[in-house]
Amino acid sequence: MSDLDALIDALPKAELHLHLEGSLEPEQLLEFAARNKVDIPFKTLEEVRAAYEFSNLQDFLDIYYQGMSVLQTEADFHDLTDAYLQRVAADNVRHVEVFFDPQGHTERGVPFDVPISGILKALDAAKAKYGITYRLIMCFLRHLSEEEAFKTWDQAKPWLSRIHGIGLDSSENGHPPSKFARIYEEARKEGLKLVAHAGEEGPPAYVYEALDELKVDRIDHGNRSLEDEKLVARLAESGMTLTVCPLSNLSLCVVDDLTQHPMKKMLELGLRATVNSDDPAYFGGYVSQNFRETAKAVGLTRDDIITLAKNSFTGSFLSADEQAPHLEAIDRVAASH
Repeated sequence: MSDLDALIDALPKAELHLHLEGSLEPEQLLEFAARNKVDIPFKTLEEVRAAYEFSNLQDFLDIYYQGMSVLQTEADFHDLTDAYLQRVAADNVRHVEVFFDPQGHTERGVPFDVPISGILKALDAAKAKYGITYRLIMCFLRHLSEEEAFKTWDQAKPWLSRIHGIGLDSSENGHPPSKFARIYEEARKEGLKLVAHAGEEGPPAYVYEALDELKVDRIDHGNRSLEDEKLVARLAESGMTLTVCPLSNLSLCVVDDLTQHPMKKMLELGLRATVNSDDPAYFGGYVSQNFRETAKAVGLTRDDIITLAKNSFTGSFLSADEQAPHLEAIDRVAASH
């Protein structure tokens, strides 16, 4: 193991861009399908893994929603979440801010209370089991209407004290952030944190909309911001966090080769970039794997790695007091490596 890999493994980290449904490993897909007697078009692990190959975002989303069909009970959502937490604990992740997609479940007849109950039971146990704290972010599917988002919002109201933020995911092109301005205003009034996927496949204009019309606290992805110098300057000056997902970008052909990934350039431009895994079961790696492969591909330095680890906490929704012990731990680890 290289010195840089050892540093990556040792550093405390936070993950800020993770779809729980995207942590459904092939083994779990088959297990839950058998448990719930759900008919899926795969009989072996090899067939599932072969299906987890994509050429663009829509290819991935097609299999992603198909995979969701095996998630039926509170126990399924608990086990899915707990398995993710166990994996990232091994990566020395100390805090997670995770997404879930209630519309992907309610649309197929699973009541809203089922996924959130199972997810929260696993997250609530994470501190004692794994030493991991959390924030939970409810995402709206942008290919659906804002009216559908409001229906989901109504279903979520009894749970709002347990939901820390809202997000926006699914097919980006053709579904600009401005489509959801009213629901974001509603969530802002309730004091929730606001994030949105923007600038992954969509243009820089979508990032502007997320900032100006949704008034987000954080941008998910944001890669294409680099096409607009004024936007880059604004993001850098404001300290806006970008939750970047390198192996996801490679799998979905946002970049053709990991050596072309903009992570190094983002740091050089003064952007508060972070490293995340997005949908790790589908994209080939959890947080540390994203760090290691990106570091090797684009030549991240020791200082870059330390900066990215710190960014993961300063870009989180933890308070400054809650962030402080993690930042001190990073300094201690850095000094010993």
